[in-house]
Amino acid sequence: MIKKTFDLFIFSSLFIALCAVLMVNQVHSLFHLVYPSNKYLLFVFFSTLASYNFHWYLTPDNISEIERCSWSRQHKELHLTLTLLGTGGALYFILYFTQHWLALGVAAILTFLYSAPKIPHPLFHRLKRIAVGKTFYLSFVWLYVTTILPFIFTKTHFTMFELAFCFSRFLLIYAICIIFDYRDRNNDKKEGIRSLIGFLREKQINFIFYCSLFLFLVFNVWLGTRYLNWDIIASLTLPGLILVYLYPKTKNNFSDYLYYFVLDGLMALSSLITLFISI
Repeated sequence: MIKKTFDLFIFSSLFIALCAVLMVNQVHSLFHLVYPSNKYLLFVFFSTLASYNFHWYLTPDNISEIERCSWSRQHKELHLTLTLLGTGGALYFILYFTQHWLALGVAAILTFLYSAPKIPHPLFHRLKRIAVGKTFYLSFVWLYVTTILPFIFTKTHFTMFELAFCFSRFLLIYAICIIFDYRDRNNDKKEGIRSLIGFLREKQINFIFYCSLFLFLVFNVWLGTRYLNWDIIASLTLPGLILVYLYPKTKNNFSDYLYYFVLDGLMALSSLITLFISI
């Protein structure tokens, strides 16, 4: 019973949607942004729920995702229901931000294009040939929705504070996406998806991964010397340190729980710690 409940929480994308909400809330808290944040948190929750369930509704079986694919195969109707529910919720809460229709439209298009190659139509299949930068692309989409859009809503002028935080968050997400793409590289080749990670040798992938986390640390230290308290910097840095420890293990352990709970959870870990610090 506990395992079934946990599987529902993770594989229905409720967990990743909550992670996205926590990441947005951290931006709101650290930068003291004034806008209808609760409405945007709900928009992010429903839109993430819709986009991920749409993605998994279209995803065929993947040999490296045994648990999740088996669960998704048995719950196609639930994926479709959550896609429709999430879409309805997102459309409702987007009405509070109609003045930012262009910025939100960009987010919608970027999100759709990530899953579009899975749509069974020749027009969308062609997108697989130009998916070389999908690691960078997905990392940017997460940054855009959870960080950049709240700044746009509040007409924030991007100082070095905002830019350094954006780079720090992007580099952590990028390092996590590298691990996912490394796991999926053989399956991507079978599906005709031309991922950059699939072209690189392992040493080159390691170099990019560790460089990303080194720069992530540099930006965090710089934020600590200029803008944020060191307890916040410690919370921002902790996920990167855990990622360094886990990286060698992820090359042999392809457990869906490691990837979709632990690694996905690392994106929001500092946000959760920040929330507790602020209480």
